Amino acid sequence: MPIARELFIGGKDVPAASGRTEADVSPHTGEVYATVAAAGPEDVTRAVDAADAAFPQWAALAPFARRAIFLKAADLLDARGEQVADIMAHEAGGTRPWAHFNVMLAANILREAAAAITAPRGEVLSAQEEGALGLAIREPFGVVAAFAPWNAPVILGVRAVAAPLAAGNTVVVKPSEDAPIACGLLVADVLREAGLPDGVLNVVTNAREDAARIAEALIADPRVRAVNFTGSTEVGRIIGEHAARHLKPAVLELGGKNAVIVLDDADVDYAVDAACFSVFMNAGQICMSGDRILVHESLAEEFTAKFTAKAAALPAGDPSHPRTVIGPLVGERAAQRVAGLVRDAVAKGAKVLTGGGEPDGAVHPATVLTEVPQDAELYHTEAFGPLCVIQTFADDDTAVKLANDTDNGLTCGIITENATHGLTVARRVRTGIVHVNDQSVADEPHAPFGGVKASGYGRFGGRWGIEAFSSTRWVTIATQQAHYPF
Repeated sequence: MPIARELFIGGKDVPAASGRTEADVSPHTGEVYATVAAAGPEDVTRAVDAADAAFPQWAALAPFARRAIFLKAADLLDARGEQVADIMAHEAGGTRPWAHFNVMLAANILREAAAAITAPRGEVLSAQEEGALGLAIREPFGVVAAFAPWNAPVILGVRAVAAPLAAGNTVVVKPSEDAPIACGLLVADVLREAGLPDGVLNVVTNAREDAARIAEALIADPRVRAVNFTGSTEVGRIIGEHAARHLKPAVLELGGKNAVIVLDDADVDYAVDAACFSVFMNAGQICMSGDRILVHESLAEEFTAKFTAKAAALPAGDPSHPRTVIGPLVGERAAQRVAGLVRDAVAKGAKVLTGGGEPDGAVHPATVLTEVPQDAELYHTEAFGPLCVIQTFADDDTAVKLANDTDNGLTCGIITENATHGLTVARRVRTGIVHVNDQSVADEPHAPFGGVKASGYGRFGGRWGIEAFSSTRWVTIATQQAHYPF
C-alpha cells in the first residue's frame, strides 16, 4: 500500500484545496511508492499566509531558543538513517551509502546553522558626527521561497531551508516532484518534532505538470522577499528571471560541467580512485560530478587502463543492496537521455572504452568515452549520469584551457602530489570551488558553496548563507544633540 502524504501548512498536514494527488514512483521498480497532495495556486497562498503570520514571532524568538531547535533536529535526523535509506531508494534510486551520507551531512548543516544563529552578526561603524555610533545590522527578509531538488534530497532539502530559518526568516519550500518526501516532507517532519513553531516551515508538493505555475505563484507573492533554487541551469534561468521581475534577491546553485585534472606529478592509483568516486558516486547525479577527466599525456595510458577497468567492475542495480555503486537513475527517461548522449558522441567519432549500450530500465552502465569531438552534444552538456570523457593534455596551459571550455563554473578537482603546482593551476580555473589533490565532489556545511558563470550565483554555507538570506540595515545612535543650519 503506497504511503499517502499531504501538504504541510501552518504546522498541520492538509490536503490540496482541489483534493488532487500525485503519484511518487520508484525508478527501480516502476511501482507507486507514495502519493502526495498536488497543490494549486490557492494552496501556495495558504502556505505564504501561514509563513507570513509566523514571521514576527519567529524573528523575535531568542537566538538560544532557535538554536536549541536546530540542534535537536540534527540529532533526530541522525537517528533516521535507516528510514532515509528506504525513502531515498524508493523515491530516487539512491544507494544506501549515499543515503547515509545524506543524513550525516544534512545533520551537520543543521548544526552549522545552529552555530550561525548565535554567532556575531553585523558591524560597528565609524560615524562622521561627533559622539555618534553607527551600526550595520543583519535582519531577516521575511518569507523565503525555497526549491529543493531530488538528487541529494536530504542534503539539499535541509540546505534549502536551514540558512533562511537560521537568519530568522520563515520558509515555503517546493520540493522536487521526483522526491517530495525526502527533500521536503521529511525535513518538515524532523523540524516539527524538534519543536519548530507552526507556520515557520511550510511544504507545498505538486503534480509534475503544475510545477511552473506553482513556482510562478510562489515567487510572485508580494510577501515572499527572497528565493533560493538548486537544480538545472535551464530551470534556474527561469527562476532567476521570475525573481528579477519581482526585484527579489535569489541564490541559484545550478548545473556543472566539472573537470578532474590529473597533473603529471600525480599518484596514478590515487587519481584513479579519486576520479572514479567523482564520476560515479550516486550514478553521476550530483551537480559536482566529474564529467571530464583531463589527464597529462605522460600518465594517460596507465591511468586510462586502470580507470576503465575500475569503472567496468562497479556493481550496479538494486539501490537497496549494500554493495551497489551504480543504482538506477531518477527514471527511465533520464537513463535514455544519457544513452542518447553516448549514441550522439559515438556517431560523431567518440570511442567507448567501457559501458554504453542500452540501459536496463533506469540503470545505465558506467560508461567511459574518449575522443569526443566538440560538435557532440556531450562535449558541452552536463552528463548527469554514470558517464565521463577522458581527454589528454601536454601542459598546464592546455589543461586550464580545456577545464575552462564550458559555460559552467561550479567545481574542479586537481590531482597532484605538489601542492604549489596544484594551487598555481587552481587559481587559473574559473569555478566557484576547487579542490587541490582531491576530486570535484565535496561539500562541507561551513564552507561557501556555489558557482560562477552558468552555474549560478550566491552562496550557501556558514556565514555566507546567513548573509544571503538577510539584509543589512544602517542604524545610527546620536549621543548628543545635533546642530542644524536652519
